[in-house]
Amino acid sequence: MEINRIIDHTLLKPESTEEQIEKILEEAKEYNFFSVCVNPVWVKKCAESLKGTDVKVCTVIGFPLGANTKEVKVFETEDAIKNGANEIDMVINIGLLKSKKYDLVKEEIQEIAKVCHENGALLKVILENCLLTKEEIVKACELSDEAGADFVKTSTGFSTSGADSEDVALMRKSVSERVKVKASGGIRDLKKSLEMIEKGADRLGVSAGVNIYKESKSL
Repeated sequence: MEINRIIDHTLLKPESTEEQIEKILEEAKEYNFFSVCVNPVWVKKCAESLKGTDVKVCTVIGFPLGANTKEVKVFETEDAIKNGANEIDMVINIGLLKSKKYDLVKEEIQEIAKVCHENGALLKVILENCLLTKEEIVKACELSDEAGADFVKTSTGFSTSGADSEDVALMRKSVSERVKVKASGGIRDLKKSLEMIEKGADRLGVSAGVNIYKESKSL
């Protein structure tokens, strides 16, 4: 396995500068990461810079709280894809999920999945597991699967904790084979990366991609 090809090389800090974005773009090209994952404001720049490479552009929607209205998330998705995004990581509406408004949660994911798939993009649904019970994680996975999401994702990296390997295993069990799992948040070395992969992660969202890749090559 080439670990670089399952890494979304990530820079989502609000204070990220254009210079820092340019740096991760150069790293993504050099190490052939699967994608760069950036805030929507940088999507167009990344799409232009990565034209002609294998590196995709991933962006975040409803980030990091998930509490925007459905209509705003749909518009954000359309705008991001128009600007060149290939993959959309959308934060689930956590409050509605915890309120057991499952139809509304599913409807939102469904509408965003439709926009993505009509435009050749993938949808990953960020669950923010650290704020959910195990039962809620399972329910969020089932709703995402039923609504047509391509991935379920552990975390934004901006809440109380990041990826947990046992949660990854639970997510893997809670979706069909069609749906993949992305682990993100707090994965800073090869050991933790391999632990996530072993538990069922198909993709890793990391800012330490270069170090993780170099570590894998030094074994």
